Amino acid sequence: MKPPATIETARLRLRPPVMGDAEAIFATYARDPEATRYVSFPTHQSSAEARAYLCRCAVGWAGDGPFTWVILLRENGRLAGAIDIRPQDRRVELGYILGREYWGHGYMTEVVRALSEWVLAQPEVHRVWAVCDVDNHASARVLEKAGMEREGRLRRWAVHPNISATPRDFWCYARVKATP
Repeated sequence: MKPPATIETARLRLRPPVMGDAEAIFATYARDPEATRYVSFPTHQSSAEARAYLCRCAVGWAGDGPFTWVILLRENGRLAGAIDIRPQDRRVELGYILGREYWGHGYMTEVVRALSEWVLAQPEVHRVWAVCDVDNHASARVLEKAGMEREGRLRRWAVHPNISATPRDFWCYARVKATP
């Protein structure tokens, strides 16, 4: 599965990140301890870490994923966050981050809904899913508002390095293709 390079919603535009995005990524969310609290990577200490991340994004687009897009506001082109999909046989996992300045505007719900619908429209895909820390109530709400259903608690699922080195509990959310 090779997704489209650009996806547009009513207010947002998704495109693959480029090296020129490093400073905006670092300034918008990667250096912010609040924005990175519930992610799988440590809060960045320099824009060099954002550049290394962008190199990994390019490798994903050149191969079989993960496929990462930056999220841009259509009205002014400002970078607000990022979202990626990770194809896994007949299912696709997604993950995302949004700069704190953009929280509370429904942007991530809009993006998750649009990307989930595109994923489920692919003939070979039957499930789109995501996980979030049980304490990340805002992310859980995004997934619910985007049409995903909470399937259960994954005990000691993964580490959030900005919180603890101990694996934490996560909620698992999914949308599945209707059976014919």
